[in-house]
Amino acid sequence: MGLCYSPGNEDFRQIRKAEYVDKSGIISFVNSRINVPKKFICFTRARRFGKSYAVKMLCAYYDYSCASGELFSDLKIAGDGSCQTHLNQYHVIYMDITWFISQLFSQGKSIDQIVQLMQSQVIEELAVDYPQIEDGTDLPTALFQIAESTGRQFVFLIDEWDAIFREVADNGSVKEQYLNLLRGLFKSPVTSKAIAVAYMTGILPVKKYGKQSALTDVLELTMVNPGNLADYVGFTEEEVKSLCRKHGLNVEDMKRWYDGYSFDSSGPVYNPNSVMEAIAMHNYDTYWANTETYESLKSYIEEDFDGIQSALRCMLSGQDVPVNIRKFQNDMNILKNRDDVFTLLIHLGYLAYDRNTKTVRIPNEEIRQEFITAVEDSGKHVELARLIVRSRQLFRDTLAMREDAVAEAIESVHLSSSAPLFYNNEQALRSVVRTAYMVCVDEYAEIQEMPAGHGYADLVYLPRKGSPLPVLLVELKWNESEAGAIAQIRDRKYPKQLENLRHDILLVGINYSEKDPNKKHTCKIERIVAPGR
Repeated sequence: MGLCYSPGNEDFRQIRKAEYVDKSGIISFVNSRINVPKKFICFTRARRFGKSYAVKMLCAYYDYSCASGELFSDLKIAGDGSCQTHLNQYHVIYMDITWFISQLFSQGKSIDQIVQLMQSQVIEELAVDYPQIEDGTDLPTALFQIAESTGRQFVFLIDEWDAIFREVADNGSVKEQYLNLLRGLFKSPVTSKAIAVAYMTGILPVKKYGKQSALTDVLELTMVNPGNLADYVGFTEEEVKSLCRKHGLNVEDMKRWYDGYSFDSSGPVYNPNSVMEAIAMHNYDTYWANTETYESLKSYIEEDFDGIQSALRCMLSGQDVPVNIRKFQNDMNILKNRDDVFTLLIHLGYLAYDRNTKTVRIPNEEIRQEFITAVEDSGKHVELARLIVRSRQLFRDTLAMREDAVAEAIESVHLSSSAPLFYNNEQALRSVVRTAYMVCVDEYAEIQEMPAGHGYADLVYLPRKGSPLPVLLVELKWNESEAGAIAQIRDRKYPKQLENLRHDILLVGINYSEKDPNKKHTCKIERIVAPGR
C-alpha cells in the first residue's frame, strides 16, 4: 500500500465512520465508462463540494490490494449489477496534485520539477512490487508493462487536477509539461489498453486553446453542465430534508442559506460542506465561501472590470444577469471581460448558472453575505458600499413609515443607477426599487408580479417563517400618483391574498413623474393590521 499506488480503503473507511451521505451512485457511472471510447472523465466542482470524498471512495472500490465489500454492502451501489464485477479488481493510481506541490515546496525544490516528481513518486512505488521496471522508464510505459505482465488494468484517479494551473499560473513551461504527461497517459496507444478508466476532479475544466480542449477525448462534466452527474455535484433536496429531520433543523433555513444550484437533469443542489457544518454547529453561517480562490478575483471586482460592479449590484438585489460562458478559456489568468470573470465564479461556486436563460445569480444567503462583506471591506467598492448602507436605512425608514425618506432614497438610487435613455421607464423603476431594497433579501422572500386579488402585485416581500416583520406590498406608478398606487392595491384586493399569513401588511405606493423637471419621486405608506391583533 502506497501514497499513489494501491492506496487502499482506509481513507474511505474513516469517511464511513462519520455521518455519510450516500454518493456511491457515482460508481455506477464510472463503471459504465470502463473500456469505452471516452473512458477519461473530468468532473469538476467548486471547492469543498465533495470532490476528494468521491476520489477516496473510488480508491476503496477499485483497488485490488484491499477488500472493501463491507464498506459498500449497505450503499446504493450494492444494488447495481456492475458492483461485484468491478469491486477491488484493478490496479489503482491515485494522485493528489496539491500534495505533490506541497512536497515540492517543503523540499525547497523549484516548481519546474513538479512533473518529474509526480512521475518518479509513482514509478518508485510501482517498482517496489514490480522491480523489473527499469530506471528511466516513463510512467505510461511502466503502466503498460505492469498491465501486460499481470493481466490487470489500471484505474487512474487524479484529485485537484487543475492545481498546477491555479498555483503556477505564470509558468507556461510547467503547464505544458503537465499537459503532455496527461496526454501521454490518456491519449496514447501505450496506455489505451493499460488504463481501464480515468477519473479526474478539480475546480476548473480542462484548459482550452481557442475552442479546442488541451485534452481531447475527455468526457467533461462541470458546474455549468454536470450531465448525468448533476445529483452528485452536491447534496440533493431529499438528502438535505433527511438530514434536517434527523438533526432537528429547519429545511427552509437550510435552503435559503445553502441551496441555489440547480441543473436540467436534477432538482435543487446544496453546498454539502456548509450543510454538514450547519448541522455540526446547529447554526447557519458562511462556512465555505471565504476561500483563496476568491481572493484572486477581488482585483477584477474592485477595479469594476468591464462593468462588474453594476452587474453585482443587480445580483445583490436578487436579479439575474446575462452571461456568455462560451469564450472562457478555463484559466484563472486569462480573463478578458466580465463574462469570463462570471464564468470563473460559476466554476468556483460563487454564482449559479441557468442554462435555459443563460444568466447568473447569487445562489444563496451564504454567498450573498460573502459578496456584501467583500464590498464593505474593500476601499474601492465605494458606490456599491454606499448603496448597501442606503438600502439598510431605506428598510428602516419603510418599517417606520417615513414616507419622505423612502421617496428620497428611491429617487437617489434611480438617479445613480439608470442611464438617461432608460430613466423614464416603468421597468427601470421596478429595477430601481428592487435594487434599493436589496437588503430585504436577508429577511424576506421577494416575489415579482404576484397574483393577488384581481390582478398582480408589482413587488411583494414575504417575511421568513417565524419573523415578526410585516409583509411589504410595493406598487409602482409612473406618471400617476403614490395615492393612486395605494388605491389600486386596495381596489384590486391585493392584501386579501396575504391575510392568512397573519402578519401586518405595509402598503407602499411609489410614483415617479417624468414631467417633473426635478425628477421628484413620491411615496405613500399605509399599514393593515393582521386579523386578531
